[in-house]
Amino acid sequence: MSNPVVTAPLSQRTTLAKRLFWSFAFVLTTTVSASIGASVALLTPLAPSSSPEEQNVSLNNLWQKGLQYKVSRPVNILVMGVDRVPGVTGNSSEVFDGRSDTMLLLHVDPKAQSVSMLSIPRDTQVEIPGIGITKVNQANASGGPALTARVVSRTLNDVPIDRYVRVSTDAFREIVDLLGGVDVFVPTPMAYVDQTQKLKIDLAQGWQTLNGEQAEGFARFRNDAYGDIGRVQRQQALIKALRDRLTSPSVLPRLPKAIRIMRKYIDTNLSLEEMLSLIGFGLNLERDQLKMVMLPGRFSQADEYIASYWLMDDRGRDRVMREFFKIDSSGLALDNQYRLASDAAPQGLRIAIQNASGQPDLGSRVAQLLENQGFPNVYIVQDWPDHQRQTQIIVQQGDLEGAAVLKKAIGLGNIEATSTGDLESDLTIRIGEDWLQKGI
Repeated sequence: MSNPVVTAPLSQRTTLAKRLFWSFAFVLTTTVSASIGASVALLTPLAPSSSPEEQNVSLNNLWQKGLQYKVSRPVNILVMGVDRVPGVTGNSSEVFDGRSDTMLLLHVDPKAQSVSMLSIPRDTQVEIPGIGITKVNQANASGGPALTARVVSRTLNDVPIDRYVRVSTDAFREIVDLLGGVDVFVPTPMAYVDQTQKLKIDLAQGWQTLNGEQAEGFARFRNDAYGDIGRVQRQQALIKALRDRLTSPSVLPRLPKAIRIMRKYIDTNLSLEEMLSLIGFGLNLERDQLKMVMLPGRFSQADEYIASYWLMDDRGRDRVMREFFKIDSSGLALDNQYRLASDAAPQGLRIAIQNASGQPDLGSRVAQLLENQGFPNVYIVQDWPDHQRQTQIIVQQGDLEGAAVLKKAIGLGNIEATSTGDLESDLTIRIGEDWLQKGI
């Protein structure tokens, strides 16, 4: 492939010191969490042909060189966390030939100064040439990254895929342990033994500092009503937790070792210059400019197919590709000024109310308020067990315009571009203590 990302060097940013920790958080989070549902391996500083001496030079000069490049146009990167292949040793290239346990499509947009991340559930039904109807996680095992990119592109309105990254799932445990663990809220008790992946999961409800093994178990847990889709939600929660962990000054001295660890776990066709340009991009990325969404769809019914699938919703897919990837239903690129209007009508939004304020009857009062303001499709779900100070408007199906309409109507709430709300909703309002000040 040609080199699509890099342009001429830039001058040093004057805000380097101010943004340094967030840059490290961005680039390392997007590297290590590919194996649990994050994004792209931006930290690998070495080309495969580098000698040991060249590798040391690259490592020592990585951050300085990274400032000299920029992302010159939007770029889409397919990321796969690959399952362990039985009988294959860690130093074999075949370690990347397994089924994809996690699949993400990343859209890096330099004009909008943002990163969009689409989580594609591993059970998503697709058609693979030569195989037929099956799950998307089979594509890498059948034909590697080239076939996977072809299948994903065709499934998602022919979106162009510029680069790929494959990460062995063995990376995650080692990196989390190196970082001293990660703080995660476990919403329900988890107890499960996965003999295939050699995972023992035993986590109590509440805030926990998870080590590498526990964090992998949290991300890969499937023994609940939501199966693979619940995994996607937990993976997105882990991304946010890793990002927060990486802003800690105590993590900074550990980064060189983290880089060395990641080299052996990654296969990618990103060039060294492209990786450096992406690191430079991370220096100017604010926290709220990372947007996450899950591919809209539903579980298949028992009488529809022999296997269990995640069935993509075509209309939801089209909305996500327009809002997050600037691609219309025919695969044509859209201008950054494009706005979707038709889905934002209040009567078309399915809104879940989840109380996290500690005030028992607040959920029902908020639901009544919304109905009075012209939102007829409102329902209440089980309270969130962790109390929150601020209300969140969670964009479950990628409808950012609808979230903006809802926020304007209620007059508060942080819009969270993640898919961690109620699965049946377009938007989930997770009520915080700030609602109590409204006097409802």
